[in-house]
Amino acid sequence: MIRSILVIDDEADICEIAKVSLQITNQWEVITAMTGHEGVAIAISQQPDAILLDIVMPEVDGLITLRTLKETPATQSIPVIMLTATSNIITQRQYVELGAAAVVSKPFDPGILGRQIAIALNWHLEEPLR
Repeated sequence: MIRSILVIDDEADICEIAKVSLQITNQWEVITAMTGHEGVAIAISQQPDAILLDIVMPEVDGLITLRTLKETPATQSIPVIMLTATSNIITQRQYVELGAAAVVSKPFDPGILGRQIAIALNWHLEEPLR
């Protein structure tokens, strides 16, 4: 099954690294957005299987975007994984309490990002062909 992931991050490099990583390691379809508003609009129209959302963004930050996604009927059931450079356990717990499915720390390892997402969402990963 081909999964689709929406990456919302204001840093173009992060979007590109996540996109290439998830496409190569998991053959997932990856859509990117540079702002919270754009991400919500894409989530509504394209209904990705999951969203990878940066916390720190200008104008509309990740927490406001998360709240909007969870309050919008068309997107409230899409799991959201927060991307954060904050390693504070209390802060990470707050993200989960606000509706995030999990938290991935930045900088992330592109080689294991797909596995981190799959584990967080209880997705079965296909074994690579040998």
